[in-house]
Amino acid sequence: MSPELVAALHDVAAFTPPAFAELGRHIPVEWLEQVLQLAPGFAKMRERKMPLDRVLWLVIGMAVFADRSIQAVVSHLRLALPGGPPGLDPSALPQARRRLGSEPIEALLELTGQHWAISSAAEARWRGLSLFASDGTCMRIPDTAVNEAEFGRPGSGRRSKAGYPQARLVALMAVRSHLVVAANCDGLDHGEPTLIQPLVEKIPDDSLTILDRGFVSWKLAHDIQSHGHERHWLIRAKKNLKWTVLKKLGPGDVLVEIEPRPALRRQHPELPEKMQARVVSYRVKGYRPQKLITSLVDARRFPREELAGIYHERWEIELGYDEVKTHMLERSESLRSKTPQGVRQEIAGILVGYNLVRQAMRKAASELKVDPRRMSFRNALLSVRNFCVTAWLSSPGTLPKLLIGLESDLKLLVLPERRSERRYARTVKIKMSNYRRNRRRGSAKQDRRSSAASASSLAKRASTLI
Repeated sequence: MSPELVAALHDVAAFTPPAFAELGRHIPVEWLEQVLQLAPGFAKMRERKMPLDRVLWLVIGMAVFADRSIQAVVSHLRLALPGGPPGLDPSALPQARRRLGSEPIEALLELTGQHWAISSAAEARWRGLSLFASDGTCMRIPDTAVNEAEFGRPGSGRRSKAGYPQARLVALMAVRSHLVVAANCDGLDHGEPTLIQPLVEKIPDDSLTILDRGFVSWKLAHDIQSHGHERHWLIRAKKNLKWTVLKKLGPGDVLVEIEPRPALRRQHPELPEKMQARVVSYRVKGYRPQKLITSLVDARRFPREELAGIYHERWEIELGYDEVKTHMLERSESLRSKTPQGVRQEIAGILVGYNLVRQAMRKAASELKVDPRRMSFRNALLSVRNFCVTAWLSSPGTLPKLLIGLESDLKLLVLPERRSERRYARTVKIKMSNYRRNRRRGSAKQDRRSSAASASSLAKRASTLI
C-alpha cells in the first residue's frame, strides 16, 4: 500500500460524525482502518463526496434512525463532504453503499463481538463458564426479483406465498449483556443448524452455549465440544431422541450414551461411534415436564437444580431480537435494501448499531454495579437518538457537556429486578388479516376482479339492509 493511500486511510478512518460522538468513541480508529480495506471501492475512497468511512457510518445510522429516509440520515449526520454542490443526488447513495460492500460492516460486527461481547460474558460467568445463546429469526426484505431469487419467499397459511421475501438470520449472543458475538445471514433454504456452523469457531473456551431443540444435531454438539477447552452445550431434548442410560446421577438426572446415525457418521467421519451426555428432567409449575441434554456431565460442579434456570436464560436472545425488531426498526414492514448485497450490509449494520447501544448500556451498568439486563434498551435508544438530534443542532464546543448529560441519562434507566414468578403463555395477540395477497399488483385483470368483488360485496350488504 502506498504511503499516500496509508495517510488517506488514516485520515478517513479518524472521522466520526458529531452526532455519534458517544457511540463512535467505543470504536478504535484501528478497527475502521482494518475493515475499510475490505471494501471493493477502497482504492478510490477519497475521490468521492461520500468517502467509505462516511458510508459505513451511514449504514449504522440507517439502523439507529430507522424511521428516517437514507437522505435524511446523510443530512442529519453531516456525512457528505463540504465544498461540493448542496445535498447529494439520491442515486449516489446506493452507488456509495455498493462501493462499501457488505464485508467491511460484517468485519466491524465481528470486531465488536470479539472485543465487547466475549469480555462481557467473561464478567458474568456461571460456575466458571461464560454464557452464550444462539437462535434464529427471519427478517422481511423488499419485494424485488433479485431478493426473492437470493433469499426466497416463505409460504403462508392463506394458500399463497407470503407478501415479502425473507432472510434467515442466526446470531450468537452473550446472554447477560445482549451483545452479539457474531451472526450469519442467508436464504430460507438454509436451515438454522446449517447457518450456525460458521459461528461455532467464534465460541470462546470455558463457555456454555445454550440452544433450542431446533438445533439438536450431534455434529453441532461434537463441534462445539471438541474444538477448544471446556466448551459445553445445553439443548432442550426432542421427544424422539434415543439414548442408553449408563448411570443414575440423582433424581431426574442420568448419564447417557448416544450413538449418532450411521449415515451421519459416513458423512462426517470425525464423529465418534458413541457420545456421552447428561439428561436432566424438570418441570415448571403449570407446564409439561421437559428434558435437557448437555455436555455438563459433572453433577457436583453443575447441579441439576441450577441447569433448568440456566437453560431458560436462552430466552435473552429472543428479547434481543425483540429489541432489534420492535424498538430499533420500529416494527418496520421490511428492511430498506433492494439487492442481496444491500440486505446483508443492512443487517450487519443493524447489529453493529445494536452492539453500540448495548455497549454504552454495559458501561453505564458497570459504573452503577447492576446487571446490564436491568437497563432499559428502549429508553437508552431514545436517549441516544435525542443526543444525536441535540448534537446536530449544537456547536462542537458544547459536545462535552452533552456527553456528560447523555451519561447521566443512561444511569437513570435502571429497571426494577425481574419477577421470577411471572408466567405468560405464548399466544397470538393480534389476528392476521384475512385478505389475500395482491400478487399481480397494478394489472388490469386484477383491478377488474377487485372491482367485481367489491361490487358484489356492496350488493350483499345492501340486500341485508333492505
